[in-house]
Amino acid sequence: MTTPGFRPTHVVPGDGMPAWETPDPARPTVPLDPLLPVQLLERRGDWGHVLCSNGWAAWVDGRLLVSVPQDPPPAGPPAAGADPRPLLARAEHALSRYRTAVEERAGGTLDGDAFRARTRGLRLGIVVDGESVWLYDAEDGRWVFGDGVRQSTYATDEGPSSAAGDAGHAPTQVVTPDGP
Repeated sequence: MTTPGFRPTHVVPGDGMPAWETPDPARPTVPLDPLLPVQLLERRGDWGHVLCSNGWAAWVDGRLLVSVPQDPPPAGPPAAGADPRPLLARAEHALSRYRTAVEERAGGTLDGDAFRARTRGLRLGIVVDGESVWLYDAEDGRWVFGDGVRQSTYATDEGPSSAAGDAGHAPTQVVTPDGP
């Protein structure tokens, strides 16, 4: 369940990050998943107190958080693959697989090792806020924002590539008044 009023201000870096119960390195807790949307609540020096969409809060190294635009990017005109329904169907399928494994584990028909094997590799992330939705697309390694009709990339697991030919064109070149 999403915490009322949750608005992501940052995402966790692409390789995840450690988290702590208090701003004290001696009290570690569960690490945060890569690209998890979080809301920065407070800063204390390098420490950042973050809120996750499910209401869980933790302290992190605030210097490592990746800032996101205040408002989600505009969805823009429809483009090939911009229909949100296939991604929603994949999210439902992943959640269903996880739910089935949890029910079997809770019912005693699945032991811990089999549960871990069955759920290994499952990744799912959803934040719904009224008409807005942020979905994690595990196939493409990215978070997308949707408005109920269209979707656009919000954040990705991989940074932009600088190798020529990656998308059939040379890398972007920064140009200043003095030249490239």
